[in-house]
Amino acid sequence: MADKSKEKKTVVIDWTPDKNGKVPMYKQIVNYISSKISSGDWTIGSILPSQRELAEIFGVNRSTVVAALEELESFGVLKGETGKGTTVISNTWSLLISSATPDWGKYLRSGIFKENMPTIQAINKMEFEKGIIRLGTGELSPELYPTEMMKDIYMKLSQTIPSLNYLEPLGLLELREVLCERLKEKGIECKPSNIVITSGSLQALQLFSVCMLKQGSTVYCEAPSYIKSLQIFQSMGMRLLGVNMDCEGIQYWNMGTVRKSGEDALLYTIPSFHNPTGALMSEARRKDLFKFCSDNRLPIIEDDAYGDIWIDEEPPKPLKSMDENGMIIYLGTISKVLAPGLRIGWLVGSESVVERLSDVKMQTDYGASSVSQWMLREILLSAHYDQYLDEVRRVLKTRRDLMIGALEKCFSKLAVWEVPKGGFYIWLKFNQDIAMEKLFHLALKEGLLLNPGSIYDFKKNNALRLSYSYIKEQDIMASIEKLSRIVLLLAKDK
Repeated sequence: MADKSKEKKTVVIDWTPDKNGKVPMYKQIVNYISSKISSGDWTIGSILPSQRELAEIFGVNRSTVVAALEELESFGVLKGETGKGTTVISNTWSLLISSATPDWGKYLRSGIFKENMPTIQAINKMEFEKGIIRLGTGELSPELYPTEMMKDIYMKLSQTIPSLNYLEPLGLLELREVLCERLKEKGIECKPSNIVITSGSLQALQLFSVCMLKQGSTVYCEAPSYIKSLQIFQSMGMRLLGVNMDCEGIQYWNMGTVRKSGEDALLYTIPSFHNPTGALMSEARRKDLFKFCSDNRLPIIEDDAYGDIWIDEEPPKPLKSMDENGMIIYLGTISKVLAPGLRIGWLVGSESVVERLSDVKMQTDYGASSVSQWMLREILLSAHYDQYLDEVRRVLKTRRDLMIGALEKCFSKLAVWEVPKGGFYIWLKFNQDIAMEKLFHLALKEGLLLNPGSIYDFKKNNALRLSYSYIKEQDIMASIEKLSRIVLLLAKDK
């Protein structure tokens, strides 16, 4: 079996030379590439884009790129082969600069946790660059932050918090008691002893990966799926298998055709306002899925990050509301509804499960932030919180409708999409093949940061995850128009 740690990858470039600088542009390119190699960002075996693509990314003539690459090849750092592109073959030159520099790349490659895809790394970095319009970001706009409500919360905290000592392994009892009442409204009956507070729902998945499944286990999920953009389960030696969806959710019956007898497996699913497609699983599909998993003894991780962010009508009750035997572990979070910076989520399961997970959590961070837990308790008890939710839904409806209107104007002949009934996302599927990596880079040069569908899917993908939750209303039409012009240019190049 091939050593995946040595698999080649195409590098991500988020830099352009200074055309007004005193240093020749080819020399700037040489310095940039050598710095990426010497720092360990580009490891041996990394592949550079084609000369033509490099010229487009850097905004220079192809001859400038050729001159830079030839100089680097003369140092023995790069090697260009016809039909195979240009590859990083050595970092010896960088070691000559500083003989004391250790080969950190060797150490990094030996770790078990896999790195993000290059595109995701680029997205995570570029989200914080000035002048970038984030067309795929999965969080609420800072404009929606409830300043007055939070001022009131901060004032109350000074009188509420008895201390900032460590909390018990399951998390703040007072918060878990409030969550039990909130969960009853969703049809989920539980006790505080069934809840463990996590540092966001993402940490809950990390806890699963290290203590609930063994190497070689199978994790089923929708295809595409948010979980595919992570490396949590794969890093721990588990198989991630995508199952096709339709407009009502996962086509669960397809699991029966690929599942091996006796295999250790579970299902990860996002029934309400799915990430990245925005799909809403119907009540009938939920009942059928629950029966299928019960009959086949297939445990479920239900991620309900978007369940409260409905726009047109409240979604059906969570799968967990049907669970009487503890076969479903339910994940919730405050990150999408209000404040990702609080880093607070919660996991609901049987007592034996939450006790095991809380023990592992105590070994990793000794509990989520005490301040954040006390704050969330006050938020959920606030008389203004439900009013805030109503306002968020109203604003999201306006932004969704603006983006749908922009798509109807600019993309009616280029792509198809469904109108989401809640959540943040529109899944834009192009009618013809588009060079998605090229689209990503061209859009970035125009100040648009995209989330390509390929980071969520298990096969070649020709879609984008668009988000109306972060972008300003006044930027929606102009951004979609700009995106359509770039897509048209790429379509004509084919």
